[in-house]
Amino acid sequence: MSQDLEIKNKIAESGLVNFDLSQLVPKGKRVGIDLKDFLFQELILKEKDFREKIAALNPDEYKDSYLYIYNSADAIVPLWAYFLLTAKLTETAKKIVFGNREDLEVLLMHKAIQTYDFSELTDKRVLVKGCSEESIPENAYIELVEQLKPLVKSLMFGEACSNVPIFKK
Repeated sequence: MSQDLEIKNKIAESGLVNFDLSQLVPKGKRVGIDLKDFLFQELILKEKDFREKIAALNPDEYKDSYLYIYNSADAIVPLWAYFLLTAKLTETAKKIVFGNREDLEVLLMHKAIQTYDFSELTDKRVLVKGCSEESIPENAYIELVEQLKPLVKSLMFGEACSNVPIFKK
């Protein structure tokens, strides 16, 4: 006697919706600009020299890039210097922030989460993927929970085979 065994995919049947936060990571080149490279002897901002170096920049080199401006020199830089550099590059760059690469990623993910339409997850059981190829700032997970909690039926974190329940309505 042969018995037909049906293999069931319990995860697929569970109605669980997988959500991979890495799908929201904006694609594009990240470029850091160190203000010390625009300073006299990497220490002093001389307005005329600074303006000449900014004017010599080719904005097309930064086309469609995400830029972060930082200052690794132990020099006091007036705020107008950041204005000037940003004004030069704002029309070609996708986004410009002051800070390091991590600051840029936090801001990019903040915008991505705030503008994403999560309505398709309303009243669903949602599993947020725990591992990703992309580096995702921890703050993005906090913001994601803030967005999902009012919408979803339940929220879990991890992988389907081993997840951590976060909450249930």
